[in-house]
Formats: sequence, structure tokens, C-alpha cells
Amino acid sequence: MTYILPPLNALRAFEAAARHLSFKLAAHELHVTPAAVGQQVKALEARLGVQLFERLYKQLILTVAGQAYLPGVSEGFRHIAEATSQLKPAGAVLLQLGVHGSFDLRRLDLAAFRSTHAEIGLRVLHPAGLHELIEGKVDLLIARGLGHHPGYRCDRIDEGSGLGDWLVAPEGTADCPEVEGFRDWLRALPAENANRRPRLVGVRRQA
Repeated sequence: MTYILPPLNALRAFEAAARHLSFKLAAHELHVTPAAVGQQVKALEARLGVQLFERLYKQLILTVAGQAYLPGVSEGFRHIAEATSQLKPAGAVLLQLGVHGSFDLRRLDLAAFRSTHAEIGLRVLHPAGLHELIEGKVDLLIARGLGHHPGYRCDRIDEGSGLGDWLVAPEGTADCPEVEGFRDWLRALPAENANRRPRLVGVRRQA
């Protein structure tokens, strides 16, 4: 059976905006801008030929069609999330890595990491931010411009003096074997690929 579905990102934008009744709060949850959420919802409405929201001054209201659509979409995402949670990557220890939305995952060569670290079951959440790390949804985070945060070890993984990308882990688990294994992986990436891949170049420990 072939499922005829709208784009997943558009459905995620609609579902988050409908729960919060706010493009701004939905954008915070999805790690994008409010304008991006608004554009995704508008594109979804155009694709469906149905208006899902009434856009009033400083207020977002679901239309009758939007109210009817939301439960099914939310239930679908819940089933996908539950099914995903049942899957366990191969490996004795699970490592959950969060990555900020603008980071190109191809730079990490995760397939090579998994093949050389069979003892670590690596799962990636992308996009993810600091609140996923704080809430324990991920064990380790590649964050943009987060070089200082109390209680976290922050390792810079690119050259330069600007915001940069940082590998962030709670101080209490920063030296766990699986976290150290991924940190060593970044440190050992070949120098000739530095223009494409990140490399560990600096460390800051926050008390």
C-alpha cells in the first residue's frame, strides 16, 4: 500500500503550531524560525486546499478543519515515536547524540564510526538543542556557539574564533567510555578532511 502523505516537515510544523497555538513556540520546539514554521504551514494549507489556522492579530486559532486534522496527525506522530523508541541500535551501550539543525551530518561520517565502534549503539537526534541535553533526551550535543555553560564540558570541534561548533556533555558523564569514544573519534579525524569534517581543537571545562 502506498501512503499519500504531505511533507513530514510541514506536518511537524502544523502539529507543533496547533499544540502551542503559536508559531513562535513551535519554532522553539523545532529549532527553526517562526517564519519557517509559518511558511511550512502555509505550504501545507496550499497542498491540502484547506485553511487550518485563522491568523488574527497576535493570536492563532485552529479552524474547524484544523481541529479535525490535529488528532489524527498527533496520533500518527505518537505511534512513530513509540515505534522508534522500541528500536535499539546494535551495541552494548547506547549513546544518544544531539546535533543542531544547521549541521551537515555527512561531516561526521557516522557509518564509519559505527563500523569501528561496534560496542556503542549510536542514535542521532537532529535537530536538537540544549534543552534536549538538559532534559536527558540526548547524552551528548553538537551545539552552535555554546562554548560556555555551567556544569558542562565544552570541546570546540572547528577552527576559528567565531561562534563555532562545540561538543557538549554534562560534567558528570563527560568521561564515560562511550562519550570519550565519540570525542576521540572527532579528535582522530584525518587532517586532510578538515575542510569537510569537524575536528576537536579546544576544550573548556565549566565549573
